[in-house]
Amino acid sequence: MDSLLNAADSALRTLFTKPRAALACPTLADQTTELNATESRAAASLMRVNHVGEVCAQALYTAQALTTRNPALRAHFTRACTEETDHLAWTEQRLKELNARPSLLNPLWYAGAFGLGLLAGRLGDAVSLGFVVETEVQVGAHLQSHLDKLPPGDHASRAIVSQMRDDELRHAQDAKEAGAMELPTPVKDLMRAAAKVMTTVAHHV
Repeated sequence: MDSLLNAADSALRTLFTKPRAALACPTLADQTTELNATESRAAASLMRVNHVGEVCAQALYTAQALTTRNPALRAHFTRACTEETDHLAWTEQRLKELNARPSLLNPLWYAGAFGLGLLAGRLGDAVSLGFVVETEVQVGAHLQSHLDKLPPGDHASRAIVSQMRDDELRHAQDAKEAGAMELPTPVKDLMRAAAKVMTTVAHHV
């Protein structure tokens, strides 16, 4: 019952309250961001997608923590979820600075990611960790692509995305060391296709 209540609390906090970061938002020293209207809209679309990714990360890790029976692994997922809260707060803050809103479909994204996390968790800890590895590797590549797409003068967004990329790849490595199995190629391809749909829709809605 406690685990269920914690999962419900996490969902409500992610979707309906202002996230609080434990670490200060990354910045690039001595770099000032100045964007025109077109650049601001482009940056906002990308940061909205990144914010959706962090909403999904909260759902995934919460569901995986709920399903595992291994206390050490539950602590691992909970710790990762807490670290992802920093990313959630940073991206939300940046969206406000760009006078943009988060995705209107965040409850849907959260529900879908939570379901995937439950499924991965019920298939066993090694599979669940493998899901983390592949997810974080794909997210790391996605964030790298955003560094290439962000307006050159958007130093504020670049600092956030760069730190997020490094953190996600570290999460992937942590999951490998915790005993992750490598997922079959068809599963990886399916995850990539689902992520493509999500990022395409979230770019606009």
